[in-house]
This record gives sequence, C-alpha cells and structure tokens, in this order.
Amino acid sequence: MIKIKKYAAIDIGSNAMRLLVVNIVEQQGKEPQFNKSALVRVPIRLGQDAFTVGEISEENSNRMCDAMKAFNLLMKVHKVESYRAFATSAMREAYNGKEVVALIKKKADLKIEIIDGKKEAAIIASTDLMHLLKKEETYLFVDVGGGSTEFTLFSNGKIVNSRSFKAGTVRLLNNMVCDVVWEEIEKWIKANTKDFEEIALIGSGGNINKIFKMSGKSQEKPLSYIYMNSQYAFLNSLTYEQRISELGLNPDRADVIIPAVRIYLNAMKWSGARQIYVPKIGLSDGIVKAMYFGNI
Repeated sequence: MIKIKKYAAIDIGSNAMRLLVVNIVEQQGKEPQFNKSALVRVPIRLGQDAFTVGEISEENSNRMCDAMKAFNLLMKVHKVESYRAFATSAMREAYNGKEVVALIKKKADLKIEIIDGKKEAAIIASTDLMHLLKKEETYLFVDVGGGSTEFTLFSNGKIVNSRSFKAGTVRLLNNMVCDVVWEEIEKWIKANTKDFEEIALIGSGGNINKIFKMSGKSQEKPLSYIYMNSQYAFLNSLTYEQRISELGLNPDRADVIIPAVRIYLNAMKWSGARQIYVPKIGLSDGIVKAMYFGNI
C-alpha cells in the first residue's frame, strides 16, 4: 500500500524564480521517494535591481506578482497540499523587499519568507547531500547564486564550518565584487581546508548543473579542474550571442555562466581540490525535504 503526498517549493533567487512540485511516495518499511512532478523557472533577474539601485523596481514587482499568481494556480491544479516560498540574496538586500512580500501576499495570496545565507546553506545541505558524502572524505560544498555564494566544509559526514559571501554571478556581472571580497574568500577557504590532505568540491547551482549537462558525464562522475579550466576558456572565447545560438543557453544563463565557473575554479584552486561533483540538488529540493522531515 503506497501513499502519495504533494509538496511544492518556491525559490526566489537573484537570477530566477522556480516552482518545484514533488510527489512524495510513502511505503511501509521503505524510505520515502521524492519524485519531481513539475519544475517551472521564470527568468526575473531581481539582483539587477537589488544590487545596483538597492530596490526591486515596480516592473519586476509586477512580474513577480504575475509569476506568483501563476505558481499559485499551478499548485492548485497539481493539488499541492503544502508549500514554502523562500527568497534569498536579492530580496534580503532590497530595501523594499518586505513591501514586495506584502504586495505578493495581497495580490497572489502566497506567503514568502526572506532567509539569510546560513539558513539557505543549511536547507540545501538537508537534501540528499548526506547520502552522497563518503563518511571518511572531506568536501567543500559550494553553492553559487546570483547574489551570494555559500561555502560549507564537510568532514567525516559532519559540517566543520560554513560561510556566505556576497559574491554571486549577477554581482560579478555588474563589477560589484571588489578585490577585498575575493581575498576574504581565499583566506577563509585556505584557513578551513589547510588541515585536510585531500578535498573534493561539491557544486550546486543552475550554472554548474548546465556545465555538467554539457559534459555528457554520468551523474556520479566528477568533473576535473582541467576540464573546468578548458570550459572557462571555451565559454570566454564565444560571444554572448554565440553562447545562446551555438550552445543553446537561455539568455539569462548565457552571461552569468562565466562568472559562476570563475567562482568554482577559484574554490578548487584555493582548496587544492582536483575534482568537482555535481549532484542534482538545489534550494527547492532542500525546501521540500526540510518540510517533509520537519526541519523548517
């Protein structure tokens, strides 16, 4: 006898908004199965507003309201019984973030919570990450977003340390990450990884997922530092238009993918990692699992 629950997660990032609908299959004596039922991604680049002028523009507030109304209808059609909606870096920093949350509640009847970098990292870590970690290994988990990057060091299956830095792809595109931030990241990574002989990276975020997909590798195989370096050079050799027409990248992915690879490469260089694993995990997956297991 199986029982199916329907949960949804809304992730309001600095580069895009996502709705994930998941079927949770429960069976006596077995681990619950989390099967993706639907995923909708809307390219509303909130970070462009938040990081350059400090507020979400009226146009983007309205686009968000429309997207959230659509998300609400989709959840009704899917018969979703429970949802959570979390907003990250862009909404955290926009001085009218709370006003936009109130507007969406009024117009789309959906409640949004604005979360900090630490909670964001913890939610992502509550995905299948623990199952993927080999107990005796050391990993640096790097989640690159539009506004910030979360770093979490795991050793022997436990979190050693974690930190969020204001270095995201949309910020980098707008030249808003100064040398001091890069130096802080380098210092933090080196200080936290120096006692471990061998470290592998775990990459999370839409850009690294795209790089991995383009590699054609099977899910459990890692990408090497050499491969990442050559991809970085290859992407840089193409124009924005070529990245869209020849590689089939979305217009809102074709520009941010380069700064994203730069962050992963630097993290590999400073930690001494030669390989990066790319499991299919993200904030929305983490939200569903954290809801189900009562962690949020």
